[in-house]
Amino acid sequence: MTRSAEPRVLQFCHGYDGPFLDCARQYASLFAGTDYRVTTVFLTGAPDPDVAAACASDEVLFLDYSSKDVRGLKLRAIRDLREIARSRDFRFCIAHRFKPTWVAMLATRLPVIGVHHGFGDYRRLGRKLFAKLFAKRLGLLAVSNAVRDELRACLPSWPAERIETLYNRIDLEALRAIQVDRYVARKQLRLPENAWIVGNVGRLHPDKDQATLLRGFAEALPQLPHDSLLAILGKGRLEDELKEQARELGIAERVLFLGQVPEARRYFKAFDVFALSSDHEPFGMVLLEAMAAGVPLISTAGGGAGEVVEGLGILFPLRDAAALGQGLRHLAALDRQQREACARLMDERLRACFSDEAVRQAFWHLPMLRHWLGGGSR
Repeated sequence: MTRSAEPRVLQFCHGYDGPFLDCARQYASLFAGTDYRVTTVFLTGAPDPDVAAACASDEVLFLDYSSKDVRGLKLRAIRDLREIARSRDFRFCIAHRFKPTWVAMLATRLPVIGVHHGFGDYRRLGRKLFAKLFAKRLGLLAVSNAVRDELRACLPSWPAERIETLYNRIDLEALRAIQVDRYVARKQLRLPENAWIVGNVGRLHPDKDQATLLRGFAEALPQLPHDSLLAILGKGRLEDELKEQARELGIAERVLFLGQVPEARRYFKAFDVFALSSDHEPFGMVLLEAMAAGVPLISTAGGGAGEVVEGLGILFPLRDAAALGQGLRHLAALDRQQREACARLMDERLRACFSDEAVRQAFWHLPMLRHWLGGGSR
């Protein structure tokens, strides 16, 4: 193969399921307006032109492995990535999650920035040893300070500037362009036009803790508007259990389980309040989507979610249904002016901290990047 003369960045992703396709877009967008070209490689997942178009990358490659194929040593994946790296002038690699970071370190001699989207990635002894072995050309980014602090605790000998936070973000104008107004959103979701609606979007899984949300809603309901509903968008193994809980709480007719809704972020204006009850959420992209729609927020205080909501909405302790209920009652009492003021604050926070442009500025000032590029050209 001939080697490309263009300076390139290798972005290596495990797959494009769920939120990880937008993660690929987020990181590719960091190089907009620079001399760099981005090659995004997906370890798993079949080639898909729609996925390639959504990556905002100059080149998209699909290794097309199954999850079973990449268990164990992943020697074929290492070989394939090595061949890709040999044919292009990559300056460094951005790898999402631990497995792609591991493959990229073994397949290339590039500096690698491992992006960590959840908790627990370096708790195992083998992974601590891996980090020690490759410390000279490995840097870690976390999607929130909560994840960053856990990484630093797991790797206490690492200098702080090698484990930094780079928040998840949204293309604010593009998202708002696809979010439909309240009437259309409610019609699409088959929600009553005049009801007061608490929205929740997420898998029906213990990590999302909709059980606490149901208890908090039931506690608040007598003091909420008479037509109040809780709309839960998502599927998962706890669906039957949560429906039974709603029946036991006597609120089954007030809770709507809407299932998996494609492009749910388009319909957030259907909600009067957005509630996140997750157990130690690493970040919470749904919070940014609700903020873009101007919907008041209530969220658990732990994990990265608290960093997003602090100063903008109501935070309550994990699994504290009473505090959640009290917060819902407070939000139900907001008047129009208060809701508009809240929407302005959320817009300011999005633009200052969670927009593509804001995070792009933070990325290019990362000490690890400036070290590897020698203050190089953008």
